Amino acid sequence: MIRSLGEMLQPVRLLMPALIPAWNFFDVIADSPRIEFACLQHEDEVPQVWQLFRPPPQQQSHGAILRRLVWNPVWNETLFVVSCAERLMRQPTAHSEDEIFRRIAADLRRSGDDLEVWLSFRLAFVGREGEALTRDVRFEAAPRRMADIVVA
Repeated sequence: MIRSLGEMLQPVRLLMPALIPAWNFFDVIADSPRIEFACLQHEDEVPQVWQLFRPPPQQQSHGAILRRLVWNPVWNETLFVVSCAERLMRQPTAHSEDEIFRRIAADLRRSGDDLEVWLSFRLAFVGREGEALTRDVRFEAAPRRMADIVVA
């Protein structure tokens, strides 16, 4: 009942691509979307102040960084929202727009913001041209009343 070395290493060979991904994981390096939101008093108000949705922390302790490697549900959700933004640009659907509105509204409700405001978001894409960073707003959602956004 002695197994060959090849048979014993088969599970390791199957697991290795998941543990050590290939360098060409991304097929294309594209502009990175930034989700910015604005709270408005009226539906027809022109947004003046845009805030970045879930900006990355400026500083973190080493312990927090290590903890985030293992457990970071907020970052996982943020990656989902970014993928919705990318899908919204490739193939616009109500689902992607609804999901982004839901996540922004949920964060605002947790922070105790007024439900009587209108909420809008836009997608600004940051890219690189030579040494310079470029920023291009490619999408702006029609405002929705925050009280009407259903948060699961």
